[in-house]
Amino acid sequence: MRKLIFTVNTNLSSPPPRRLPPRSLPRTHSLQQKTIVPHRRAMILIPPIACPDSFFDIITLSLIAAVLLLSLLSLSFILHLRFKSRTSHHLQNFNSLWTVRFLLVSFTSLWALNELLRLPFFRHKYLIPLFTSLTFSHQADLCKINVVLSLGVFQPGFLVTLLFLVNVSIKKRNPRDVWAIVFVLTVCLPVLFLQIFFVFFSPESLPEVFRQSSVLFKDSFGNETVLCTYPLMSTIVFGAFGIAYSVGFLLSCWRVVSLVINKGLTVRIYALAIAVLIPLPIQIALMGISVLWRPDAAAYGGVTLVVLFSVFLCTAAGEVLLVIKPIADALNAGGDCCRWTPGEIASPEFAEKRLVNAGE
Repeated sequence: MRKLIFTVNTNLSSPPPRRLPPRSLPRTHSLQQKTIVPHRRAMILIPPIACPDSFFDIITLSLIAAVLLLSLLSLSFILHLRFKSRTSHHLQNFNSLWTVRFLLVSFTSLWALNELLRLPFFRHKYLIPLFTSLTFSHQADLCKINVVLSLGVFQPGFLVTLLFLVNVSIKKRNPRDVWAIVFVLTVCLPVLFLQIFFVFFSPESLPEVFRQSSVLFKDSFGNETVLCTYPLMSTIVFGAFGIAYSVGFLLSCWRVVSLVINKGLTVRIYALAIAVLIPLPIQIALMGISVLWRPDAAAYGGVTLVVLFSVFLCTAAGEVLLVIKPIADALNAGGDCCRWTPGEIASPEFAEKRLVNAGE
């Protein structure tokens, strides 16, 4: 009995079994975190290449790039003639219009850069990361600025400079460069003021389609995007300018053709007239009917693409026929085509020489 009691007492007084300390977790988790952090930093330092969102963006960027490359080529011709005329006396008279040609190329380049503001892809990938406080309201203001600059400054300025170069080809003397600037400002300022008024200060009594320059679009994933549009009132103002300009440009081309007897120059004038008088009405008409579709519709994208292509044809023809081709002819001819005397003003040969001198 004592033995049994002793045994029981021994078991009761025995300490509980020793618990082993918990095993430490392997350090593979922390190592993985350490290897992931540099990888994430590398992705932040090297962002992915931005790609256009749609087929229309690709075509638009291609046309803008083509205009900028052609403008760069035209600028190189202008600067080359400018530097060469310092050592060649016979090129100095032809080089007297270099400022006007430079103004033509500048309007074209600025118009192409301004068209980037219309692309949501460009704003999301490049503007918003730089300006994080760029709200939807600010993007709508960018659309307004795009309309005012494009239809009130760059396109009218390009067309008026084009008309100035055509008109100066039948003048007795080359006018000073300041007269070209005065001529461009005199014609463009009324159009600019009207565009500013109807885009930024349009009366509320006007229907929304007449003053709306942007639309907030929400896709199926809930992403919101500001899409630029053409206000109908801005199209009407630019259309009135286009009608008056087309009449004046047609009369100027008719006067030049009546004085030119060279077949090559005549073909060049006809090509310039076709490149201006056909795309310009098409552009105005398509901008007017673009209000029939929503900006996210495929039909609207096709219309805006044709509008952009019409402006591209006009600007490309102007730079090639009034800048690149005449400068190349003058350099190849050694400047002989630029020599003239006041007594030659009444002869058809003088008109032909003056046409080359003006850029035709």
